[in-house]
Amino acid sequence: MAENSPAALVHTLYHQLAALPAWHEIADTDAIVEAALTIQQIPAPTFAEAQRARYVHDQMVALGLAEVQLDALHNVYGSLPGRRAGPGILISAHTDTVFAQDVNLTVRRDGQRIYGPGLSDNSISVAALLHLARVLKQHQLQTDHTLWFVANTGEEGLGDLAGMRAVINHLHHKVGAVVVVDAQFGTVVHAGVASRRYRISVAAAGGHSWQDWGAPSAVHVLVRLGARLTELAMSVDPKSTFNIGVIEGGTTVNAIAQHASLLLDLRSVDEARLAALIAQVETIVADVTAEERGVTVRLETVGDRPGGSIERQHPLAQLASAAYMAVGANVIFDAASTDANVPLSRGIPAVCIGMSRGGNAHRLDEYLEIDDIPAGMRSLLLLTLAAASATTA
Repeated sequence: MAENSPAALVHTLYHQLAALPAWHEIADTDAIVEAALTIQQIPAPTFAEAQRARYVHDQMVALGLAEVQLDALHNVYGSLPGRRAGPGILISAHTDTVFAQDVNLTVRRDGQRIYGPGLSDNSISVAALLHLARVLKQHQLQTDHTLWFVANTGEEGLGDLAGMRAVINHLHHKVGAVVVVDAQFGTVVHAGVASRRYRISVAAAGGHSWQDWGAPSAVHVLVRLGARLTELAMSVDPKSTFNIGVIEGGTTVNAIAQHASLLLDLRSVDEARLAALIAQVETIVADVTAEERGVTVRLETVGDRPGGSIERQHPLAQLASAAYMAVGANVIFDAASTDANVPLSRGIPAVCIGMSRGGNAHRLDEYLEIDDIPAGMRSLLLLTLAAASATTA
């Protein structure tokens, strides 16, 4: 182990922290789960995170963090000043969920598993963010570089990472590295999967299904167009995907539809490959527009997530890996679409990590496994302190 390597730094911190009360308090599963359940019970659909953001804001104020503020997008900021001037470390977790305002948020426990919409993605991470700040503050574990704690909005669905874009615009000159908490325990996301999202809409005159039979139907045209989209030429390496996630249109069974639309998601780990997929979609839409008479076809961009990456051997990625291994985790390096995409696309080193495991994300039976929380929180503490003491750029 090289004396100045990320592994050596984490190893040293591990042995220093293990003798401190903070090491035990950071692993308080009951406190973290209780906080996560409180957060989960506050509805926070994308674009409607204000109530949850106010709660997080009040918690940061109560903790005594510096520079606590809410911005226009309901991102919540707080900081712990470092000993030195210069760029700090941003630690973030998103507050929004994929679930509607009126979704049933009832939770149930089954042994070490807790079920509840939005609990694993991402209430537990927001709770971890606050718990980490609390332990650092209460035990006066000051770092060389300033720590920024941010609960950001707009990560899910059509949020298009708007919250993190605003955060980086605001803090870009104040942070040198970013740690996003929004993954499975043991995973280091070091590459951001780029994506393009479209709403494809068809408009027609419509009419009565019997009397006006033969008139163009927006639904008929859309499903023919959608069928062509399912034949998009995909690649496994580099991995690329597409998904038609929503189809809407028409008014009733005996009316020729005037309007219909679908939402299309395109992703790739390779931006050139994504560009090729985009070109295929644009060609399909142009061809359908030329072939179909009496309709209007519209292609609208509703999401455009940038990509970016750091190498596995980058100091920040290696610090994250070392922090996991110090607490006994098996490490997986991965690519995904997360808030880390934004700093990565702007040349700021970033990783997305997790301090727990869960499953059934974006489903009503989403669940959280609580077994790994003590190790997960300790790895997050190790990574935070190591990143704020090392040069990660």
